[in-house]
Amino acid sequence: MPVKLNGATSGGVTLDVPAVAGTNTLTLPARTGTVITSADSATVTQAMLAGNVAGNGPSFSINLSSAQTVSNSVATKAQLNSEEFDFGGCYNNTASTATLNGLSVPAYAFMPNVAGYYQINGSVNMTASTSATVGYVALNKNGTEYKRGQQLNFVSGNCNVFGAAISTIVYLNGSTDYVELAGYIGGSGTLQFASAWMNGYLARSA
Repeated sequence: MPVKLNGATSGGVTLDVPAVAGTNTLTLPARTGTVITSADSATVTQAMLAGNVAGNGPSFSINLSSAQTVSNSVATKAQLNSEEFDFGGCYNNTASTATLNGLSVPAYAFMPNVAGYYQINGSVNMTASTSATVGYVALNKNGTEYKRGQQLNFVSGNCNVFGAAISTIVYLNGSTDYVELAGYIGGSGTLQFASAWMNGYLARSA
């Protein structure tokens, strides 16, 4: 039989039991708070999830659609413009600043609107038409190198195709912090990022 609790002035809440045999117990915690139902939207926060429950925070995967020519011995942002997925709409895959989720996001950058620690991975395949002597890939945070990944040095200078990668965790504050993938080639001839990619996801909330 349903039990109805009436409000002090209006409204009410009806508690009903399932039409099946058996006894069910609902235990409420001894603390003040709001009970969330399956009909609620955007009320469950990352902090409310158990440690072994995956959240649905921002995540993305982006590629370089065609070869990008770069300058010799200059760390250069990879113009990653071909999205595989972008849950949360936090990656700007255009050549100019864009407004996403109310935030001003620089070109080819990931700026999540949820604060937390993000796992970010990236790779750049590089070519030199004559030869390369050094190359590396890095993750930039707010326009400055944050972590440098693999650095490859070629003593003889006779290498012209190679790849480098990076994988790290970075804190992003959900309002102004952003990350970009960068690569560096030292060599001669035409220097290019032949291909590149970056992906990432919210590993845990702040």
